[in-house]
Amino acid sequence: MSLHKQIRSQLLTNLSAQANNGIEQLNNALRLCAKWRSVLIQNTVLKHQGTIIHQGPFAGLNFLEQSAEGCHIAKLLGCYEQPLQPFIYEAIKKNYHTLLNIGCAEGLYAVGMARNMPDTRIMAYDINPKAQETCKLLAKKNAVDHLISVNALFEPKDFQQYSQEKTLVLCDIEGNEADLLNPELAPALKTMDLIVESHEVLIPGITKKLIQRFQESHQITLVQDNGQRQLEPIPEWFYQLNHLDQLLAVWEWRTGPTPWLIMTTK
Repeated sequence: MSLHKQIRSQLLTNLSAQANNGIEQLNNALRLCAKWRSVLIQNTVLKHQGTIIHQGPFAGLNFLEQSAEGCHIAKLLGCYEQPLQPFIYEAIKKNYHTLLNIGCAEGLYAVGMARNMPDTRIMAYDINPKAQETCKLLAKKNAVDHLISVNALFEPKDFQQYSQEKTLVLCDIEGNEADLLNPELAPALKTMDLIVESHEVLIPGITKKLIQRFQESHQITLVQDNGQRQLEPIPEWFYQLNHLDQLLAVWEWRTGPTPWLIMTTK
């Protein structure tokens, strides 16, 4: 079944289903149509600039034609998670011995950081076998596979083996951060810097809980996201898109707040 027919079938099913909340039903239909349109715009991006990332800390990285999960165009344009980018630039300068990228997905951060931090050991983790394989392929595609070790599950006890090194933890694990990032279970975390995506949309209150855990040992910056993105410079072909397509091109498919916590050891 073609993408168009598949989306049409899903849309008709959603709209014909019995629902107590008609507004929620329409919102779900709108979101489905927006994601479909986003995938179509993706083809336009690939046509004009291929898989080379346009801007940001990972500019020049030879990325993928499709992400392992989530949105794709914003990654190609280099505006993905843009509010976080100033802190990524700072981290690149800090000469870490080890980077623990927990929840590496297809490897955007693991490979992007490896290209910028050739003296840092990159340890990438993801429980999804497809993500592991894609991360390995992306590392090889960008000639940094010798700098990255790709693994599966990371547990609290595993932090201890990096306790004597200057370590940065970059964590994005879809709401499981409260289970993993617990200094009582992993005291080594008190000596490490952390950049954590807090999935408030999935677990309300998780951000406050993490702040309380680390406020004595770390300086903490809370980074919110209002969804606005900037392209510099703006590609000429981007101006040819209608305004709705321009918005969808930088949309990251998020359903609610996912702030970041930048936690630096005191």
